[in-house]
Amino acid sequence: MSLILNIDTATETASICLAENGRPISLVQNENQQDHASWLHTAIEQMMQQANYEMKDLHAVAVGAGPGSYTGLRVGMAAAKGFCYALDIPLITENTLFIMAFAASQQIQTKNSLLCPMIDARRMEVFTALYATSLQEMIPPTAMILDAGSFAEELSYSFITFFGSGNKKWQQVTKNSNALFSEIKADAGHLSILSHRKFTEKKFTDIRYCEPLYLKAFYTNINK
Repeated sequence: MSLILNIDTATETASICLAENGRPISLVQNENQQDHASWLHTAIEQMMQQANYEMKDLHAVAVGAGPGSYTGLRVGMAAAKGFCYALDIPLITENTLFIMAFAASQQIQTKNSLLCPMIDARRMEVFTALYATSLQEMIPPTAMILDAGSFAEELSYSFITFFGSGNKKWQQVTKNSNALFSEIKADAGHLSILSHRKFTEKKFTDIRYCEPLYLKAFYTNINK
């Protein structure tokens, strides 16, 4: 048996999910990205109470490790590591783009299309990756500046379904008929299925060395 708290704060909509053996018991979302930090701990406390569980009942905590919002990633990772350290339970991490691709594989009916999640990284840049329908990684997670030639090779031989917060800017650029676009919803409920698999296989992350996957450097206006 596994009782896992799943946390995903990497994108515009944050979500938490309490799941037993990969089956969601409770799922709560927050659509105000500016509010993720103040929302998270209160939401977890309320969710656990409503589900009649205590934090000490958890077997593991899972978190979306990025890429995504810098602030959101730090909020989610810090909370997950803190819970695991205090409760002495394993930490499970999963790539945010892979979570999105997994969600797409559950929702898209077109089985001959590659899957391309996109997270808006401002201007014409996105965090993206490319997966086969089997979820085999074809292009690893990367920060990409979109132009008319992006994905030209892959689009020459296959349909690609693009989705996520970054796909709207890409839709304005590409004219390729093999480029498909879809509204895919990914949340901590999808993470709960993946985290249960990792729990069963004992694929845990070392709390001491775990960091969010930013993909590119974080810059501030502070002069050192």
